[in-house]
Amino acid sequence: MKKGWLTKTLGEVLEKTETVNPLQSPNTEFDYIDVSSVSNTTFEIEETQRLKGKDAPSRARKLVRTNDIIFATIRPTLQRIAVVPEHLDKQVCSTGYFVLRPKQGIDYRFVFYSLFTENFIGQMESLQKGASYPAVTDGDVRAQEIPVPPLAEQQRIVGLLDEAFEGLATAKANAEKNLQNARALFESHLQSVFTQRGPGWEQKRMVELCSIITCGVASTPKYVDETVGVPFLSAQNVKDGEVLLKKYRFISRGFHEKLTKKNKPQVGDILYSRVGAKFGEAAVVEHDFEFSVYVSLTLIRPIATKLDNYFLKLYLNSPSIKLLAKKSISSSGVPNLNVKDVREFPISFPSIEKQRRIVSEITTLQEETQRLARIYERKLAALAELKKSLLHQAFTGEL
Repeated sequence: MKKGWLTKTLGEVLEKTETVNPLQSPNTEFDYIDVSSVSNTTFEIEETQRLKGKDAPSRARKLVRTNDIIFATIRPTLQRIAVVPEHLDKQVCSTGYFVLRPKQGIDYRFVFYSLFTENFIGQMESLQKGASYPAVTDGDVRAQEIPVPPLAEQQRIVGLLDEAFEGLATAKANAEKNLQNARALFESHLQSVFTQRGPGWEQKRMVELCSIITCGVASTPKYVDETVGVPFLSAQNVKDGEVLLKKYRFISRGFHEKLTKKNKPQVGDILYSRVGAKFGEAAVVEHDFEFSVYVSLTLIRPIATKLDNYFLKLYLNSPSIKLLAKKSISSSGVPNLNVKDVREFPISFPSIEKQRRIVSEITTLQEETQRLARIYERKLAALAELKKSLLHQAFTGEL
C-alpha cells in the first residue's frame, strides 16, 4: 500500500441512504430504476419507468441522489453498475441495488471505479448465494475493503482513469465495428450466391433432393455413464456451421440402436437445429463416430449426385433461408421449426460441379473472414486486459 493511503471498508466511507414507500403518495409520479435499467456495457442508467405511487412495485423502495452509485446485488458478476445522473435526483431504485453514497472527502468516481476491480468482483462471485438468482447482500458489499488515498490523490487517479477509459472505449467500439463489418461482408456474399442465380440453375423442394429429412427422438431418455453409453447430440451441439463435440450426454446402447435402426447418422449428413433460440443452424457431420440425435435436431442426408452437402449447409445458413425458417416457426412457447416445413424449403442449385466450386470460393472467403475476426477478438481481449491492469495499478498506488 502506498504511503499515506488507508484501508477502510465501503461501509466506513459511505453515508446512510434513505428508503421510501411510494404507495404513501399514490398520485405522485416518480422515475423508477429497475435492475434491468442499467447497461453492463455502457454502465449507465439507460431506461426508467415513469410511475405513480399507487402503481409502484414492492421493490421500489430506495431513494437515490445525484452522484450516488448503484450496484445490482442480483447476479453481481454481471456488473450492472452506474452513477445516478442529475436528472434522476431524488428518484427511486429497486431494492435489487445497493446504493453507495460516498462521505465528504471521498470522490464518488473513485468509489465507482473500485467496483470494477478484480478483487471486488472476485469477492462478489465468492459471496453470492442462490442457484436461480445468485445474489449478495447489502452487508456483503459494505464489508468490502477499499484503499483510501487523500482526496487530491483520488481525483488525480480518477482523471487518469477517465482519460484512459475514454480512449479504450473508442478503441473497443472501432474493433467491434470492424468485427461486425467482416462478418457482414461474408453474410452479404453468402446471400448473393443464393439470390443472384446464374444460367443452368434449377429450383426444387428439399425433399426432392434428400434421401432423409427427419428429426431425432421426442422423448427424453435415461442418461448413462460415458463408459457404457453413446453420445446424444442436441441443438446446442450445432453452432457457427460446426458440430461441437465438447458437451453432450450419453444414452444406453440399446436406446441408441432403437433410435438409429432406420436413420443412423453418418459422416456427410447435416444436422440442422430446429428448436430453441438457436434454431436454423446447420453443420456437416465430419467425425466418424456413433451418436444419436435429440428432437431439437433435424437429420438431413442429401442425395450425393444432386446436392453437395456443404453447398446445402451454406444454403441453410444463408440469411434468406434463416428468414424463411423464422417465418415458419410456431409462434407459441419455445421456437419450433416443424420438420415438414424443412422438407418443403425451396432450394435453387446449379450442377454438382458448380456447387463444389461455389463451396470452395465461399470457404476461402469464410477463412479470411474468420482470420480477421480472430484479430479483432484478440484486440478486444487485449483491451479488456489493459482495463483490468489499469484498475489494478490505480488501486494499489502504482498509477
